[in-house]
Amino acid sequence: MLDTSARLLRLLSLLQSRRDWSGPDLAERLDVTPRTIRRDMERLRGLGYPVHASPGTAGGYRLGAGAALPPLLLDDEEAVAVALCLRTGAGGIVEGIQETSVRALAKLEQVLPSRLRHRVQAMQAVTVQPRTTGPAVGQEVLTVIGAACRDHERLRFDYLDHSGAASRREVEPYRLVHHNRRWYLLAYDVTRDDWRTFRVDRVEPKPPAGPRFTPRELPDDAASYVAKGVTSRAYRYQARVVVHASAESVGRFAWSGFGTITALGEDSCELATGFESLDALAMFLGLLGADFEVKEPPELVDHLRVVAARLARSTTSA
Repeated sequence: MLDTSARLLRLLSLLQSRRDWSGPDLAERLDVTPRTIRRDMERLRGLGYPVHASPGTAGGYRLGAGAALPPLLLDDEEAVAVALCLRTGAGGIVEGIQETSVRALAKLEQVLPSRLRHRVQAMQAVTVQPRTTGPAVGQEVLTVIGAACRDHERLRFDYLDHSGAASRREVEPYRLVHHNRRWYLLAYDVTRDDWRTFRVDRVEPKPPAGPRFTPRELPDDAASYVAKGVTSRAYRYQARVVVHASAESVGRFAWSGFGTITALGEDSCELATGFESLDALAMFLGLLGADFEVKEPPELVDHLRVVAARLARSTTSA
């Protein structure tokens, strides 16, 4: 049987691992009596842990949220995962979080057993962070938007679109999506009566939050909807092309925010993408390394003929 201190730590770890526990389940896990569990719960409360109990056959124990953050107990895999995420956050694109991540990482690595510290260091040594990053977003902005999404409260903010035009928006916020090194907000614009995608680095929230709203059904998977919006609808030229190659092979090239891919068969797929110029669009399609048919826009077909003639002329010289 575990001694009291070790048992309390084990009990705390169990309470943090899932939402609800019955007294008999905890007693069985720790090889003690339900009466001992009740005494241990009182000890945890005396240490400041907000343990809630509900009576009856369907009752049990739950670790709630208190006024201060209590110490957390992590298993080996959880500790490694948190450390790696903190290392990533220290060089991430959330403005103002780098220093906080470094401080938290220093505290965690100080108490990590050597075997886990070596695992974290090994993973970091072979992990390459991209040199290019997206625009930084203030953590306070993400916090305000995230809270409005969670609480189903309307959000008001000033917004700059891709052309630099300013506007005041009022939306029902639903999801924050990180795509292609940028943060986006998927929301229902109550003024325009339609779903919209907003670049979070162009958002300036105007507190306080608005009234609560009844959530609507999302138009699509949030990540897919945002990807479609930022790879086609936001650009001047929006193209739809059937590529004579598998969706998997095309996806190896177009995964990083350059388009959305729909499989049509084993050896064909449809690519939807967008660019600001026809030249850039033609170059991108040429780099796919596969035959393709343009479905739209019609001006892209004419431009590809011009490009093809130009390329052909370049091969006629001796």
